[in-house]
Amino acid sequence: MPLTPLDIHNKEFTRGFRGYDEDEVNEFLDQVIKDFENVIQEKNELFTKVNELEERLEHFSNIEQTLNKSILVAQESAEEVRRSSKKESQLIVKEAEKNADRIINDALNKSRKIELEIEELKKQASVYRMRFKMLIEAQMEMLHNDDWDEVAALGTEKEEEKQSLYAGSQKKVD
Repeated sequence: MPLTPLDIHNKEFTRGFRGYDEDEVNEFLDQVIKDFENVIQEKNELFTKVNELEERLEHFSNIEQTLNKSILVAQESAEEVRRSSKKESQLIVKEAEKNADRIINDALNKSRKIELEIEELKKQASVYRMRFKMLIEAQMEMLHNDDWDEVAALGTEKEEEKQSLYAGSQKKVD
């Protein structure tokens, strides 16, 4: 089950001897919550836009079907007119074909524009995903950096020095 910003906010860490700096952890969690909320908001906006574009595409598909049906009706009408008058039917058929081609071309152009918009949205979503992945990888790389081990080793050396000084002072007291 995916995390929510509230899950991150309410996360409690167990305390250990010489544990993490609580302010630093809370500050980091606040930043993660903020970024996570932004990602969710952007995701919801993209879903909304995709849904709107899909509705528009469906609308134009319906128009295309209606136009196709209209073309069929126009062709049937043209056949009736042809029976009554050959010359008059030829003019009607030509005019109907011109209008139908224009309407179909307009619908196809609109459909192509919508397809381009959808592809652009897909590209933007892919770029955003790649950037977010790179950010996470960079953060993971920072966590796996050897500098952390050096800091921990330095802390251990200082602690050992304190203990040896303390032990030396205890021997003098005895």
